[in-house]
Formats: sequence, C-alpha cells, structure tokens
Amino acid sequence: GKNEYDLLVIGGGSGGLACAKEAAQFGRKVAVLDYVEPSPQGTAWGLGGTCVNVGCIPKKLMHQAALLGSTLKDAQHYGWNISQPVHHTWSVMAQGVQNYVKSLNWGHRVQLQDKKVKYFNIKGSFSDPHTVRGLTKAGKETVVTADNIVIATGGRPKYPAHVAGALEYGITSDDLFWLKKSPGKTPLVYYSYIVFIEIAIYICLTGVSPDVSLECAGFLTGIGLDTTVMMRSIPLRGFDQASHIPKKKQICFTTQQQMASLVTEHMESYGTKFLKRCFPTKVEKLESGTLRVTWKNAELDTEETDSFNTVMWAVGRAPDTRTLNLEAVGVKTNSETGKIIVDASEATSVPHIYAVGDITEGRPELTPTAIAAGKLLAQRLFGQSSELMDYDNVPTTVFTPLEYGCVGLSEEAAVQRHGSDNIEVYHAYYKPLEFTVAERDATQCYMKMVCLREREQRILGLHFIGPNAGEVIQGFALGIKCGATYPQMMKTVGIHPTCAEEVTKLHITKRSGLDATVTGC
Repeated sequence: GKNEYDLLVIGGGSGGLACAKEAAQFGRKVAVLDYVEPSPQGTAWGLGGTCVNVGCIPKKLMHQAALLGSTLKDAQHYGWNISQPVHHTWSVMAQGVQNYVKSLNWGHRVQLQDKKVKYFNIKGSFSDPHTVRGLTKAGKETVVTADNIVIATGGRPKYPAHVAGALEYGITSDDLFWLKKSPGKTPLVYYSYIVFIEIAIYICLTGVSPDVSLECAGFLTGIGLDTTVMMRSIPLRGFDQASHIPKKKQICFTTQQQMASLVTEHMESYGTKFLKRCFPTKVEKLESGTLRVTWKNAELDTEETDSFNTVMWAVGRAPDTRTLNLEAVGVKTNSETGKIIVDASEATSVPHIYAVGDITEGRPELTPTAIAAGKLLAQRLFGQSSELMDYDNVPTTVFTPLEYGCVGLSEEAAVQRHGSDNIEVYHAYYKPLEFTVAERDATQCYMKMVCLREREQRILGLHFIGPNAGEVIQGFALGIKCGATYPQMMKTVGIHPTCAEEVTKLHITKRSGLDATVTGC
C-alpha cells in the first residue's frame, strides 16, 4: 500500500509493546512510537511504560523491602539474634530497584530490534487518520504512515489544580521510585511523609485497577518513614464494600467498605497514620526546606496544618492523550474521563484506529489485561483470528502490607446483579501459621467467597486478605474462570499448612450470623 507500515503503535508500554511484537510475528512491518514527557519535577524514564518504570515493578520491589523489615522482627521469635535497632538505607534499595528497571528498558529495546520493529523515540500527533508526525529531540520532524494505528499511551498521575503549591512542591508515583535520597530524610526533621488520596482505587465496569497510593504508604511505613495518608473519601474505591460482619468483630461496616476497612485498619496498626475526610488547601515551602500543608477537616469543620518532608499526590490518573490531536481525526473520547471509547474489538470510532490499555474507557487499568488485549488485537488484524479479549473474572491484588487479592464480583455487585436472596457468602477469619510463633496480630486476615444460592452454587467472586494474596488468588482465578462451583471447591483437597487451604474449607455463611473465626488445625 501507500503507507510505510502495516501497523504503528503509539505508546511503548505493556499493551503497546505486546501488540507490536505479536504483529511482527506475522511478518508485518511494524513501528512503535514512544516518548516520556518528564514529570513536573523533571523525572523521566525509558521504554516500557508505567508498569515497568513507575508502577508494578518498582512498587512490588519496594513492598518486598518493607516485608523484609517485618520478617527481621519476626526472626527474633524464631531464634535469630539480630542487633537492634535495624536501619534501612533508601539509596541502596533505590539503586537496586532502578538498576533492575533500566535492565528491563534495555531488554525491551533489544526485543524490538530482534523482531525488526522500528522504534521512534518521539512525541507524535495525528495529522490525518493514517499519518502521525513528531519531532525528535534534535528538532527534526519525522512523519510515519501506517495502514493500522494502535493508541496505547496509558495514563499519568493527576495533580489537584485547586490546591495552591501542589504542582511546585508535590511529587507523584512518577517521581517516588526514582528518588536518589529518602523522601523523609532531612538533616533537622524527623522522617515525615504525607500521601494525599482522593480516589485510591478505580473501578471499571468489568474489573478493578489499583493505584499505588495505599501501597506506597504501606511500604514507606514499612521501611521506617513516618507516613500520613490524607483521604477525602473512602479507600480502595471500587473493591468489595459489603456491610454485614458479625458484631463480635466490633467494627461497624454499614457505610464503609469491608475489605478496604480491614486493609486500612491493618495499616494503622502497622504505623501508618490516616487523616480521614480531610481536604488539602495549600502547600508552602518553609525556609528550613520542609513543606507546610494546610487542610480542612470536614468532620470537625476546622483548618489544620502540619509540616512534612515530602508531599505525594495520589488523586487519580488521566489518560495521556492531550497532544495526540484525536479530535482532528475523529477519534471519540468520553468527555468526562478523557478516555478513548472502544468496542469489544478495541476499535475506536475511526476505522483502522484502535486503542488498548489504561487509555480505553471501561477497561481495567491492569498490565496483564493490556498485554492480552494487545496480543489478541494483533492476531485479529494479521492472524485471521476472531477471538476477543474477555474482561470478566480478571484477578488482581493490592500490595499493601497485608495484601488484598480478589477475582470476580464483589458482594455488592453480586447482590445488584442477582438479588440478595440469590447470593450466599461464605467467609472466615484465619491466622497464618507463620504469625503464631512471631505473635503477630491476625485480626484482619479474612477471606470470603461469593456464590449463587441455586443448586449448582457457581462461585461469582473470591476475596482474600493476607500474606501472598496474589499467589493465592492466581490459581483460584483459573477455577472461577472455568465456572467452578462451591461443591467442587469443597471437594478440593487443601495443601496443609497454608493460608490458601482455608478457601477449600469455607463453610460459615454470613447469613447464619455465626462466628467465622477459624479454630484448630
């Protein structure tokens, strides 16, 4: 044809790279165009997108650093002699994490080269439906034409426009993982760090997508920083919000989210401070270099201030489409969210222009779904496939100090879809064996299975709070994807002694009102 490439992918993140590499497997001529706009604080990174550079990968590694700190405390109960106090050195951790991320950046470059995918490090915008123009760092204009174009530019963190000083003095997750020095370390002031959360977790129609806000607060506390979380609304919005829990637990959940409340309760006991129903109004830099934050406490109707070393905003993400010139070529977006509207085949309102990943409306903001959607799109375009991405029963995990993993419907969604009389919820409070000798509190270790009440009792959702939640949920996700039922789960032999085996022994229903605490072996 008259166009230079069969496929042009705009955006070098997980979804875009997966789509480009898959298309190249079919012998097609493929190009990837990627450019990282530095954050307001000047942070930039290499090829690979949010997950690799400023999301899942560095976050999980820093979460691991915090878990190791907890393990050191436990170790003494198991006979290890560890001199106290134990200190954490941010720069050593950061260097290790950043070096690993850079190796992934390089790996992506090599993979593209091996698969003969052309890589353009430029910021492009549409000039017509088949043409994208951009400038190189040297200022030279590059024009790329393609028969098919996939938009996969992802999202970037928002800053609260109404808070004076937010942009000048605050950072986001785009900056945190690339800091060379501890965000809490200054010569004169005790470690202090504040994270503002407006909406901690988003919910899509078909799934959920964790932001890094509570996760960051968790690992910052875990490595010894004095961390405060300011919330204007409920945490982990979009995850399970069930209200019925035995009164014995002495927690009122009538208006709060059940699982989210357990996660944040554990964080509070772990040392993270929470300022609830508070609204920041301004951030000022003092002569000492510390930041003075002023906020309104909606509950007490008072204005309050305190000083912190670092202010991090975690108030949501916005799709990175501003410079793409989508309107000029007719690609429709949701006027409220700015996300691109796609159909079941990831097609936009313009033939031959597609979109995958966080930039698309109504899709879970998760790396694995973006990768799968990107691969399937390439297979439909060039491999004579008709298979569509299935966004139902997508598992995910929030890597807070006590992890929360889930797959399928929340209790609320199940009730909304099937009616409360047609839903049975089995649940349990359990204690991980590893917690016993170390005398760790297991109050918030909890799981529940949401099932249909009819004879087959198909499992609609599984929610688990505890150690290694992602590892626990991943295997059960296959069963639920395949239509597993409650009787089948009860016939499954558990691996003893594990936390996961408790899922195979769930027998107390919420409806019964009985105490759901697991006793015995």
